[in-house]
Amino acid sequence: MASTSSVQPFVINISPSEFANLPEPPLLIDVRSKFEYGMFHAPRAINLSLPRLLMGMIPGLRRWLYPQWFRDLSKNEPVAVICLTSHRSPIAAEYLVKAGFTKVFNITGGMMEWRRLGLETCRGK
Repeated sequence: MASTSSVQPFVINISPSEFANLPEPPLLIDVRSKFEYGMFHAPRAINLSLPRLLMGMIPGLRRWLYPQWFRDLSKNEPVAVICLTSHRSPIAAEYLVKAGFTKVFNITGGMMEWRRLGLETCRGK
């Protein structure tokens, strides 16, 4: 039986400065806790914690755990994930690929590298 090979989606690692310089940056999902997010986050980043993202893998819990904006998100829309030190974001990125997202960026170094580079941050919601 002949097999048809197709390119599988994969995670693209990108530095905070590379992300900030993209002409059309993708939606940025901050996978830290609400508390961490509230302390400081990247402009236009939307918070969806890693535990909430992963628990949403359970089909019956999706509609309770995933916010409407995430449930409505097209799997073909590029997304990026960030956390504090780039420990949680690779986990989230791999999950998003497995969930069918076709273009997923992982921000290397996380928000600590973002701040170290002097990139703009926001506080609160």
